[in-house]
Amino acid sequence: MKDINYLRQVMRMANKPGFRYWVLIGMVLIAGFSQGMLLPVLAVLLENAGTSSAANGLNAAALYIGIILVSPFIEQPVRKYGYKPVILTGLVLVTISVMLIPLWQAFWFWFVLRMIVGIADNLIHFSTQVWISTTADPAKRGRQLALYGLSFGLGFGLGPMTVRLLDVNLYLPFIISALLSLIALCFMLYLKNEYPSGDVETASKLGTIGRYKKVIRLAWFALLPGFCYGYLEASIHGNYPVYAMRMGIDLELTTMFLLPGFVFGSLVTQFPLGMLSDRIGRSRVLLGLMVAGAVIFFIMPLIEQSSVLLFSGFVLTGMLLGSLFSLGITYLADLVPADLLPTGNVMTAVLFGFGSMTGPVIGGVLIDTVGSGAVYLSIGGMLTLSALAGVLFEYRKSSARLNKTEKKLTA
Repeated sequence: MKDINYLRQVMRMANKPGFRYWVLIGMVLIAGFSQGMLLPVLAVLLENAGTSSAANGLNAAALYIGIILVSPFIEQPVRKYGYKPVILTGLVLVTISVMLIPLWQAFWFWFVLRMIVGIADNLIHFSTQVWISTTADPAKRGRQLALYGLSFGLGFGLGPMTVRLLDVNLYLPFIISALLSLIALCFMLYLKNEYPSGDVETASKLGTIGRYKKVIRLAWFALLPGFCYGYLEASIHGNYPVYAMRMGIDLELTTMFLLPGFVFGSLVTQFPLGMLSDRIGRSRVLLGLMVAGAVIFFIMPLIEQSSVLLFSGFVLTGMLLGSLFSLGITYLADLVPADLLPTGNVMTAVLFGFGSMTGPVIGGVLIDTVGSGAVYLSIGGMLTLSALAGVLFEYRKSSARLNKTEKKLTA
């Protein structure tokens, strides 16, 4: 009888919005951890196996291929079966895939498993994000979604620290990731299943070609920060461990300080940069961050021999560039009408995935061909081109505004 009463109390607590929210937040942290662990750990293992940097980058891109492939197909299962079954499916897929990875060290085997992890992580992220968005108090929605993003960043920053565990046991990083996913699965079992409301517009409602064209015409530069952040994040976590091994940079320094330093630096400035963009304008902040980030990355080869300066460079670039994705989404909302926002958000997500795929491949090719400074050159060049595109966009926008004003005056 006591056991039954205890179970009823647990179920009542599990159905409270606060408990549900923190379970979902914890799950996103674990999903971020699995992504942050896989990129550098598998990069190191492939490098030790003699895989070329270009092929290593291609393998890292598999996770993001999975994210893109499943994006148009998630909404229907969520509407039909609810959030909980979709999230549980994602957790099961992540757990099984992560446990299988160390059993057979083969390039294409890992490629397929990474793609499955990408699919599973997208199932988790999509469902939890819509669940939080539709159940949060409107007055607290922004704060709750900001914490959602911070929890993913924290998990993504902790993941690379598991590289040093490879010296203890090859299976250890994967066992830890799988156990964390199992813990999240156990908590999920207590939650009551819910369904999205009928008016939630999600990834499968992409709209017509005309809607895409209209978003591009009104806000093509606001889509680029998503590409930039995907390129940047995947290059740093997928390419840099390989680059560090080639250049003689201490691997423990890389995985324990440099990579987490970038991620944790980005967490510090999320809110301040958002507030600054409210005051002086989103485009000015984005252009300033891109230019400053490019300059620092171009300087990085000169300070590479100093551990302190190199760590400071990673933290500073994280503080400057870690908010590119969220600022891009916010700028998109400034430029397009509300009915085009879902289409714009889907386009941003696809560009993020595309950037995440191309970054490690281009960086890997440059490591093989250029050598010293390759990763910095790859990221700095991408940011420079994006900043130039932003200048062109703002010039055209100002010219169009001026032409409208002149037409009104002459009418």
